[in-house]
Amino acid sequence: MKFAYFTHVWGRENISVRQRYEELWQEIEAADRLGFDYAFSVEHHCTPEESWMSSPAVFCTGAALRTERIRVGPMGWVPPLHHPLHIVEEAATLDHLLGGRLEVGLASGVSDQPFKPFGADFAGRKERTRECADLLRTAFAGKGSFDFDGPVHRLRDITLSFGAEQTPHPPLWIPTTDRATLRHLAKTGGHTCSTMIVPRAVMGLVYRHYVDWWRKEGQPGAPNIGYWSLVHVAGTDAEAEARAAEQATRTFVETLRYGSVRRSVDRLAPASGLSTADILAGCHDFRFLMDHNLIFVGSPRTVADRVAEAAREGYFNTLFGEFVFGDITGDEAIGSMELFARDVVPHLAAFTPYEPPEAAAPSAAAAS
Repeated sequence: MKFAYFTHVWGRENISVRQRYEELWQEIEAADRLGFDYAFSVEHHCTPEESWMSSPAVFCTGAALRTERIRVGPMGWVPPLHHPLHIVEEAATLDHLLGGRLEVGLASGVSDQPFKPFGADFAGRKERTRECADLLRTAFAGKGSFDFDGPVHRLRDITLSFGAEQTPHPPLWIPTTDRATLRHLAKTGGHTCSTMIVPRAVMGLVYRHYVDWWRKEGQPGAPNIGYWSLVHVAGTDAEAEARAAEQATRTFVETLRYGSVRRSVDRLAPASGLSTADILAGCHDFRFLMDHNLIFVGSPRTVADRVAEAAREGYFNTLFGEFVFGDITGDEAIGSMELFARDVVPHLAAFTPYEPPEAAAPSAAAAS
């Protein structure tokens, strides 16, 4: 299993933007020092209550200056908000600044709100995102000029100032549970991820097929499949829960604006029976989040067990942990990261939800 430090770069009252970014660099330095595999952030615009990170290039450049080994990237750039050639050039530059440590996430977006200030194409977001991934592969495939015919952009006789450091290109990720997109990712060797608001039963079903398709395409190893949630580790379960309960629910309800719907108190479905609407409606309730294993809070042993249980159900092999949320910040958040790296990672590093290729017979649904 692999582990990512993930951040929305949430702002707080009584802190300046400069101070928040200085905290961010300290968090990334800690993730690098502690052996996390990845550092990922978002591209969000005009959402002061949710995120202060509007520039993946700033995130990656700051990380390049502060780290030595951790792999870094946006999760992700939002291609419908850009000309895709801009993303190609930024990715090439950042890959060199990072010494070949760039991961390229491309996120199509789930809400039309961030698209409105730019007059961007929300309806065509998935098509534009896949087009950007195809352009990245084309642009970095060789030296010299290239042509590109996409569904939206037609480029002729383009010569980059320089390509990426990694060959044939930096690893590509597209967050999705869409079967057609996953088939395309399996064919092209791309990775994926999802979040805790997507039912893990759904994730487990489609991602098992994705792994089958990956193997049938002859791709090496296994794809990386990420899962995002909040993480807080303390010495005991009671200590961790006491510290994280209010901060987690406030993050979901006030910052991310989840939990605006109220579920009936007598409607408690097992995790496998939850829908996204159920999860969103329950986000105001810490016990709901814990009972359905939607966040990872507790002692190191408890967190390790909870992550493994979730991974088996959701078929993910990379945890995107958000350790900085609410007023769990600074030394307290980094202390949680330290406990996680020291006492959780050793229990999970060799864990995988996947069967070995020789034991995994593709299902009839996967073969269809």
